Amino acid sequence: MQVILLEKVVNLGGLGDVVKVKEGYGRNYLIPQGKAKRATPANLAEFEKRRAELETAQWQALTAAQEKGAKLDGLTVQITQKAGVDGRLFGSVTTYDIAAALAAQGFAVERAMIRLPQGPLKQVGNYSIAIALHTDIVVHISVVVLGEQTQ
Repeated sequence: MQVILLEKVVNLGGLGDVVKVKEGYGRNYLIPQGKAKRATPANLAEFEKRRAELETAQWQALTAAQEKGAKLDGLTVQITQKAGVDGRLFGSVTTYDIAAALAAQGFAVERAMIRLPQGPLKQVGNYSIAIALHTDIVVHISVVVLGEQTQ
């Protein structure tokens, strides 16, 4: 399936690129999310009419992400969870917990933006977490997991 990208997609292409993708990826993800349209002559002509509008929207999203990233970069978030004497948590710290802690500090971050490559945090300690605010903007925050002793 050939599609026209309406915004930059990681590992695929930029705005206006006509790329070949698998049927399921195009039909189930790119098109419903508004990231692409089928590459038909009518859609190509419509895209060329809307190109300036889409480029402006993409530029505005990038500048908003840069501003938000400047505020977030280097931020430290503390999360307290119940833990055993050896420092292992009862449960884990997930993207939901990190997003809630950021929201408590006044930063609205979607859970899907938070990158935990090794999975949920299961030990007490300091962790560097990446947050992808935009395809080009990735900031790093520090998450401090504190153990609350139970008796």
